[in-house]
Amino acid sequence: MSVKAKIGPSILNADLSNLAAESQKLLDNGADYLHLDVMDGTFVPNLTFGHPMVKSLRNKIKTAFFETHMMVQKPQQWIEPMADAGVNLYTFHIEPVEDVTKVSRLVQEAGMKVGLAIKPGTKVQDLEKYVSIADVVLVMTVEPGFGGQSFMEEMMPKVEWLRKNYPGLDIEVDGGVGPKTIECCAKAGANMIVSGTAVVGAADQAQVIREMRDVVQKYTK
Repeated sequence: MSVKAKIGPSILNADLSNLAAESQKLLDNGADYLHLDVMDGTFVPNLTFGHPMVKSLRNKIKTAFFETHMMVQKPQQWIEPMADAGVNLYTFHIEPVEDVTKVSRLVQEAGMKVGLAIKPGTKVQDLEKYVSIADVVLVMTVEPGFGGQSFMEEMMPKVEWLRKNYPGLDIEVDGGVGPKTIECCAKAGANMIVSGTAVVGAADQAQVIREMRDVVQKYTK
């Protein structure tokens, strides 16, 4: 079973005061989905935005696929509000959660797909018992919550392990990914690529998205 190459820009790097227009521009330039970083100031030190902003964005952008990356201490707290806001994929970190299966079921019951994320310090094998319930697994390639970090190539064995053991799984990478690091991610087996500054800040967004997708497609055939 082959997986599809998808590029999902992180809109955290966009002009937040003009988010709907910036997001629509990314979609017009070929983005497959939008990656929305939600931080609570507890699980990670930074604070970003919550469900009211996601809902406002959905009111302007009706059909795009929204992924919320929940870098929060209590992901179960935000399931219903995010479902109501129009989120398609609810990706949460397994580290602070006692019952990952229960939270995943609640996400499904709310009508969203399940994404499971791990920080750089978390072993990929910690995901093993939950992969059957996940639609997407996200391997962080920087420490979540901090901007401007360098891509951690040493995370690629996690991606390789997942691809080897779960060939049909959607595997996402996030953090420091751009034209210079995309090949390494694609070669390891990642097919969903989150990219922030490299796409959002590009002079030609469409070209960067197209080039990165082409690299991923080369390895997903």
